[in-house]
Amino acid sequence: MVCPGEILAMLGPSGSGKTTLLTALGGRLNGKLSGKRRTGFVAQDDVLYPHLTVNETLMFTALLRLPKTLTWEEKAQHVEQVIIELGLTRCRNSMIGGPLFRGISGGEKKRVSIGQEMLINPSLLLLDEPTSGLDSTTAQRILTTIKRLAEPSSRLYHMFDKVVLLSEGSPIYYGPASAALEYFSSVGFSTSMTVNPSDLLLDLANGNF
Repeated sequence: MVCPGEILAMLGPSGSGKTTLLTALGGRLNGKLSGKRRTGFVAQDDVLYPHLTVNETLMFTALLRLPKTLTWEEKAQHVEQVIIELGLTRCRNSMIGGPLFRGISGGEKKRVSIGQEMLINPSLLLLDEPTSGLDSTTAQRILTTIKRLAEPSSRLYHMFDKVVLLSEGSPIYYGPASAALEYFSSVGFSTSMTVNPSDLLLDLANGNF
């Protein structure tokens, strides 16, 4: 079982069935599936249109895959968020490139492929050999990006003015988000300023202290 925020590495020699298993988990095998799709799948090869820019590629994906209930502006906001999260701001207006002309780097192409799946906000993101064909430095950057995406920054928590924390149906804290850890420290719970506040509060709500 893989819990939220965790990254699972699937290891095995060539031909052992890694891609087949990922394809099955991603719902890409032949057959009829029912229910809402909750997974994203990043293939080993980056299938991108060479003459589009990074921004155009992600916007085209957003227009095709995001719900029709969202406006063009809302879809553009999703694209902007993904570009920032994946560190693609510098190359957003650069063409993808291909065999006939140079475009963005291999690592940037992989991040664009990841971004296409991130747009649908999947509960589970599957990546088939995401570092294949990349040098060691670029591969490390890709894995660092994936790890960072799996562990959201505490900056998101601090964007909220107030927070209400529930446990077994009852509120155990309501007040300024910035004062939550200080409050629990004052009533005897051990808190740390080095961890994500939302993770710590969830542990407290679950009785893990």
